[in-house]
Amino acid sequence: QVQFEESGGGSVQTGGSLRLSCVTSGSSFSAACLGWFRQAPGKEREMVASIYTANGNVYYAESVKGRFTISRDTAKNTLSLQMNSLKAGDTAMYTCAVTFNYPGKCSTRPINYSYWGQGTQVTVSS
Repeated sequence: QVQFEESGGGSVQTGGSLRLSCVTSGSSFSAACLGWFRQAPGKEREMVASIYTANGNVYYAESVKGRFTISRDTAKNTLSLQMNSLKAGDTAMYTCAVTFNYPGKCSTRPINYSYWGQGTQVTVSS
């Protein structure tokens, strides 16, 4: 059974950094889209970044390009999200997820992801 365990969230001031981790289990994830999503109160869940494990192709939402970096450590079965230059607008619950469906690129739609973690809260204040 696919499972995720996220950690690394917390409270930080504007301009600060956080590193989120998602330990994965239950699959080799050798050909899967692993993604980080976030959801702020009153807003829809949105994809922040994704990585296709078979070739390392990554995607970033426009709002986080140049500030966030997604990576995967296969030896540690860990998906990470390094977040720098954080803004108040980055405040949200961050969750990792996976889909094994890959029609040429990773979907950005949450409905297409099959397994989800519990989430970790990120709060950015000025």
